[in-house]
Amino acid sequence: MVDDILRTPGAVRDAERWTAHNYHPLPVVISSAEGAWLTDVDGKRYLDCLAGYSALNFGHRHPQLISAAHAQLDRLTLTSRAFIHDQFADFCRELAELCGKDLVLPMNTGAEAVETGIKVARKWGYQVKGVPAGQANIVVAEGNFHGRTTTIVSFSTDEDARADFGPYTPGFTVVPYGDLDALTAAIDENTVAVLLEPIQGEQGVVVPPEGYLPGVRQVCTDRNVLFIADEIQSGLGRTGATFACDHEGVVPDMYLLGKALGGGIVPVSAVAANADVLGVLKPGQHGSTFGGNPLACAVAVEVVRLLATGEFQRRSAELGERLRAGLEGLVGKGLVGVRVRGLWAGLDIDPTLMSGREACERLAARGVLAKDTHGSTIRLAPPLVITEAEIDLAVAALAEVLAA
Repeated sequence: MVDDILRTPGAVRDAERWTAHNYHPLPVVISSAEGAWLTDVDGKRYLDCLAGYSALNFGHRHPQLISAAHAQLDRLTLTSRAFIHDQFADFCRELAELCGKDLVLPMNTGAEAVETGIKVARKWGYQVKGVPAGQANIVVAEGNFHGRTTTIVSFSTDEDARADFGPYTPGFTVVPYGDLDALTAAIDENTVAVLLEPIQGEQGVVVPPEGYLPGVRQVCTDRNVLFIADEIQSGLGRTGATFACDHEGVVPDMYLLGKALGGGIVPVSAVAANADVLGVLKPGQHGSTFGGNPLACAVAVEVVRLLATGEFQRRSAELGERLRAGLEGLVGKGLVGVRVRGLWAGLDIDPTLMSGREACERLAARGVLAKDTHGSTIRLAPPLVITEAEIDLAVAALAEVLAA
């Protein structure tokens, strides 16, 4: 077909014409999806190996989640937190139980969950730990990605995310990721929290050294500091466990959750912690109009119930080993590094061959969608409903790209 028959080129041009250019998407225009597969406006099918940055852990249009959304749409969609609705308690209780925590504070986006965690940690520091007013500090890691609000980019080390958005919010100390000694040295009497991703997704699926997370847990306990785990991308089955922290038996003081919690249908995020932490908030001190709305809770409680069976965690662990084996077989054949935890992989392509962007464009031409980050690194994060044959298809497509 020529361009004047295909719908994709015109749709791409229209999108570029009418939107601010804060993203550089691949020239693919999706019109429908099911399971691990996407279909574009011209009928071409793609294997989704990004899953909405883990927002689609359960695949596109999971029947149980779609059914819950449809049923709720016919009854009630929004009340605001001025009232209580009949989906709210079930969601909060079941998520709290999944996390092993006392309380849940629902929000919408991952960035809102992070902002909530920061605010709660500071208030806890002043009211419980006794930090002098205005002196609270939080230790964070280089290479972090916690969102894009002005406060969050204030402690980003990615200049694309940070530059020209100042003045920046004070109160953060940045240390190298995976360096327990540096983290310990950065904690002082005014430190209220350590905020970390147990695996850094945007950085290229960077897994910290063994023993790092248990060490962070211990030093936080010893120094009376909250350990906040940002499991927005890594949590809810992605890594082969409910939470990435589970791989080393670590329980943080606070979980920050999002993305997959909305089942790929609505934005849902949450903070889960015990009452001695979340209990510092009182009415009027924090909130969100859409946070914990009926539609969000109806979908998210079904997400929690899917996870409660353990099926998706097992699939991620088992299929992740197949993915690992396939990718490690490409090291030295175009890949110079591979990091895999469950169904989440960071791949470093030999930069003399091509950039990560070029690799993703060539994968798309072969019907596989992935996302580049930081030069020649790409990430794979397929839905947890992917099959063995589909994993093999993705690996074979990558092998073709590297060999071309």
